[in-house]
Amino acid sequence: MTIAVVGAGIAGLTAAWELQRAGTDVLILEQEQRPGGVIVTERPDGGRWVVEGGPDSWLASDPDLTALAGDLGIADRVIGQRARGAFVWDGGALSPLGEGEAAALLGYDVRTSDVQAGFQSFRTGMADIIEALVAALRPQTLRRAGISAARPTAQGYRLSVTGGSAIDVAGMVIALPAPAAARLLLGLDVAAARPLQAVTYLPSLSVSLAYRREQIGARLEGTGFLTTPGASDAVRACTFGSLKFEGRSPEGHLLLRAFLAWGEGEARSLAHARLASILKISGEPLWARVFHWPRGIPVYTPGHARRLEAVRERLAAFPPVALCGAGYDGPGVSQCVRSGRQAAREVLRR
Repeated sequence: MTIAVVGAGIAGLTAAWELQRAGTDVLILEQEQRPGGVIVTERPDGGRWVVEGGPDSWLASDPDLTALAGDLGIADRVIGQRARGAFVWDGGALSPLGEGEAAALLGYDVRTSDVQAGFQSFRTGMADIIEALVAALRPQTLRRAGISAARPTAQGYRLSVTGGSAIDVAGMVIALPAPAAARLLLGLDVAAARPLQAVTYLPSLSVSLAYRREQIGARLEGTGFLTTPGASDAVRACTFGSLKFEGRSPEGHLLLRAFLAWGEGEARSLAHARLASILKISGEPLWARVFHWPRGIPVYTPGHARRLEAVRERLAAFPPVALCGAGYDGPGVSQCVRSGRQAAREVLRR
């Protein structure tokens, strides 16, 4: 019978590909119009710009995504970061940050050695890996459908599809944000669902802005800057996308990406106004693109790993089912790949 993968973010797509490689029939169910989750790349002007709406890279020291690119035949598209170093804006001036200080200011628990190894991305954006995964899956594997309930049966699960139909499967991989997974699991085990309801997510709001290089009066170095909490600035951080990775903008142009406090009105004009002040920008941007994710980055509270282990132990009493994604095993893109592969292998083992 078929294994269902519920959710077509990078973790779900990786799980589906891993299951397919093992000779299993797979059906991916995704309620959104496109696969990829928060990985979104736009390539305006015939691909002369590469604009990321979600994550733009992964730690080079984390091998899972790089290995997946090799397995899919796109290892030649992996590129390393070009600029190094970051700055901090204290409300009056930009000052250089030491290696690893940027991660500490953002609250990430990352070893200095991992930061020193740098970051990697894809030549034409993070969507390269999503497009490669979708292309590697069999036709008709991906179906646009939402799942409202899952009921155990003698042969696996009966999934209730939004609109009234049902699908019978032998097992499932749930690759949804933790609160959505909790709603799906309520019909199986309330005690397994409850810890997932407690996983919270930070919203994300970013604005990508394009400029001609001569518009920017400040000398741009490094990968970008962070704002100290005491500066009380609407712009929390800014990455210099076309300095960080090659090929992000045409010659003589710059692509900047500002991260704002969630809920800020008029994000485009606010981002430009603040960057114009900090980076001495003259004139208006050539264009701007706003991306907002109400459920952007999961926040792990103390004891998360132990609670997740208990959830997985309870789910072992049911027909094959596994969880994967940023809400469970790490928020990084490469960690999501690892989580998806592990989920597929767990379902196959059972």
